[in-house]
Amino acid sequence: MDSSKVVIITGGSSGIGKSLAFEYGNHGYTVVITGRNAENLKSVENELIQNNIQAKGIKCDSANEEETKQMIQQVVSEFGGIDILINNAGISMRSMFESVQMDVMKQVMDINFWGTVYSTHAALPYIKERKGGIIGISSIAGYRGLPVRSGYSASKFAMNGFMEALRTELIGTGVHVLIACPGFTASNIRNASLNSEGKITGETMREESKMMSSEEVAKEIYKAFESKKKTLVLTFQGKLTVFLNKLFSGFIDKMVYNTLKKEKDSPLK
Repeated sequence: MDSSKVVIITGGSSGIGKSLAFEYGNHGYTVVITGRNAENLKSVENELIQNNIQAKGIKCDSANEEETKQMIQQVVSEFGGIDILINNAGISMRSMFESVQMDVMKQVMDINFWGTVYSTHAALPYIKERKGGIIGISSIAGYRGLPVRSGYSASKFAMNGFMEALRTELIGTGVHVLIACPGFTASNIRNASLNSEGKITGETMREESKMMSSEEVAKEIYKAFESKKKTLVLTFQGKLTVFLNKLFSGFIDKMVYNTLKKEKDSPLK
């Protein structure tokens, strides 16, 4: 198996990140996963290795610029370069804006947006050397603001704008940039979402069994990148929401409100 190509996946120890690690590993990549929980990283690293995937877990807080720089340097030192960076690390929140503490908004922005900026800035020279690529795991919330998730939506709108600007800057360099918006996916992001006080809720408010699986999402992202797509919006609901929001924003305001009002313990009345 050719393991000369190197992919870094931030937030790679669970959900979409973990599924992407297996997807790219099964296509011959050396896989580097990062995250804040060393125990979880080691467990996934072992799983990957048991499946004949060359893998390395590196503890790194994406919201910490210095840790991110050190992580990138460690990857280059150990594996010789970087082909693809997948900015997947993310956290959600669930609170009415009027009752949320400002440090919750900041924490979401630090991880989802600044984490993407830090890792991309540190890795870009090496990705340009190999004419590789950068993938941002965004969200439908990056196209359509979601009530009770104002901070999350803001962070994903910011990510989309950043990635689009970067894609344009990199024209002619051979570096491909993909913005991937999975829609609602069965993963642990809702279980780990923050409430108005910044505490982890520990439970999902949606029916995970009816959502697209993280493995399916990973396969679609791999295919989209290989076919040089600029954006990927997944699920019929996601595509429809993005399309209709451009044409009928007032109607979509009500539709989104009524949909999220049905969530378990929704603060929307």
